[in-house]
Amino acid sequence: MILTVTPNPSLDRTYEVPSLDRGEVIRATGERMDPGGKGVNVSRAVAAAGQRTVAVLPLGGAPGAVVADLLDAQGIEVAPVPVAGATRSNIALAEADGVLTKINAPGPELSAAEQELLLETVRQQSRDASWIACCGSLPRGLAPSWYAALVARAHAAGARIALDTSGPALLEALRERPDVVKPNAEELAEAVGRPLSTVGDAVKAAEELREMGARVVLASLGADGQLLVDDAGAWYGTARVDAVRSNVGAGDSSLAGFLIAGGRGPEALASAVAHGAAAVQLPGSVMPTPSDLDPAAVTVTAQVPVDRVLKEPVT
Repeated sequence: MILTVTPNPSLDRTYEVPSLDRGEVIRATGERMDPGGKGVNVSRAVAAAGQRTVAVLPLGGAPGAVVADLLDAQGIEVAPVPVAGATRSNIALAEADGVLTKINAPGPELSAAEQELLLETVRQQSRDASWIACCGSLPRGLAPSWYAALVARAHAAGARIALDTSGPALLEALRERPDVVKPNAEELAEAVGRPLSTVGDAVKAAEELREMGARVVLASLGADGQLLVDDAGAWYGTARVDAVRSNVGAGDSSLAGFLIAGGRGPEALASAVAHGAAAVQLPGSVMPTPSDLDPAAVTVTAQVPVDRVLKEPVT
């Protein structure tokens, strides 16, 4: 069982539009409503793969009730933490050329009692978990050290932690040595405080995160593939993608694929790449099922192309 923790979940509405023209009336060609938040997406991807998952998340108000109903309909066990504030609602506008514009609401502010109840719920639910995936931004009220406290408690209970967050929350948590961290290129650059222009730059940044405490770094480089850096070295994975429809949740799908495959080594990286590549070819934040995966399109190698210039360099 994979337990996910999403401190700031959302109700996500995705509209597909021909193009985004400011000041004009835009008629959507398609729309979806999904439960959102990075940890929620990991649970959705795990469930789509036919594996058991439990989602721990604070829920409040009418949007929170809808999120719980949508997760239940997808076969995901929900361990809700009731909060006074309403769960946030986000909007994504997906253009026909693949460009995505997102409007994310801030979400409710959690009280000290609600914060402690969230940690306690994770402790109670983690007894049967093979992995705990802690993902996303922290809501108002939670200090950057909150993830560090969660990692410390999980390790004390013998659980393995995969962390997908950024900024001060990531840096604080690294001192507690999370088992896996999954930054994207921008988050990787932010963590080391310098731009990334090549795959080699990304490898060096991942190695620095390991020096700061991360045991394994799974880095998403967008169209440039994914990196895995651990005690055994570095691997580089890419996949053929015929057409990008939406990249919402693609990184979360990758993390789910990595954990489903054991969370270590090149085989797990191949699973991560396959899940991410399948996700970007689906609408909105739809998570891929096994039939959507194309393992034959995935290439994983220990010969990392360190001189390869990133298609989307981070400045």
